[in-house]
Parts: sequence; structure tokens; C-alpha cells
Amino acid sequence: MKKVFVTLAALFFMVFSLGTALADLDGFLSGLNNQARDDRNDYGVRLSVQFGVPLPQVHSLLGRVQSPADAFMCLQLGRMTNMPFERVFQTYSSNRGKGWGVIAKELGIKPGSAEFHALKRGDFAFTGQPGSSSGNKGDKGDKGDIGNIGNDGNDGNGKGQGKGKGKGHNK
Repeated sequence: MKKVFVTLAALFFMVFSLGTALADLDGFLSGLNNQARDDRNDYGVRLSVQFGVPLPQVHSLLGRVQSPADAFMCLQLGRMTNMPFERVFQTYSSNRGKGWGVIAKELGIKPGSAEFHALKRGDFAFTGQPGSSSGNKGDKGDKGDIGNIGNDGNDGNGKGQGKGKGKGHNK
């Protein structure tokens, strides 16, 4: 009886944790869509500035994706993978409806990596400032409002404090 209870408790915890992670990404994306609905031009300008992509290209991307939040994710995954957002958009287009986790895996982000966990948590920053990026630093800092989600690890000079699992030392 004790084993059954422990097993059920562990299962409940895993399902609850997964549901919370997915809700965080969904909440973040929903907030982005709300911002874009309120002022689409400002949203495009902020994407352009944050990701260093010319505004006409951002407007073109916004016209090709299913939702404004998808444009952010194409740009964000491009930054995370060091790939042009056009390449990310192609992967997005061919995997539409399968979810951002599938798209991230197709782009080479490994499940279990810090980047993949940041994706699942929706641990990103949309500040509209140059160099803002993902906040894959765990639970440091508060989530704040949707304009500055999570701790983006940016020290103000465009360089994060990265703890990802890139192709660096001791790999």
C-alpha cells in the first residue's frame, strides 16, 4: 500500500511539474500576443531592436507566422541556435502545430539541455532592448511583467552569464 501511495505521489508530481512548465511557455506566448494586439507596430519595432533584425524583415516575418508570438520564437530560437531566423522559420513552417519543443529539437536543441528547459519554462525576456535574450538561469530573479520576463542574464553590455551546454570547455 505504501509503494502504491509513493508511486501515485511521484506520478502526480511529474504531471503537475510538466503542466506548470507548459503553462509558463503558453502564458509567456499569450502575453506576447496581447502586446502585439495592443500595438502591432511597437511590437515589431521592439522585436527588431531586441534581435537586431531590420524592421522590414520583422514585418515580413510577422506576416508569415500564425501569431505574433511565433515571430518572437523564430527570432529567439535563431539566437539560441546561432542560425538565421529564416532557417528557423523554415523549420517552423514544416513542423507547424507540433509545438516549439519539436521545432527546437529539429534545430539541434537537445532535450534536457539548459536551452530546452528554458524553452519549456518560457524563460525568455522581451524587453525591446538590444541583446536581451533567454533567461536560462533557473529561478534567479522574479518573473516581473511580460515586458521583462525572467532574469535575462544580460549584464548590460550584451553579454550574458551563460550556463548553457554549448560546445565549450569540458564537454
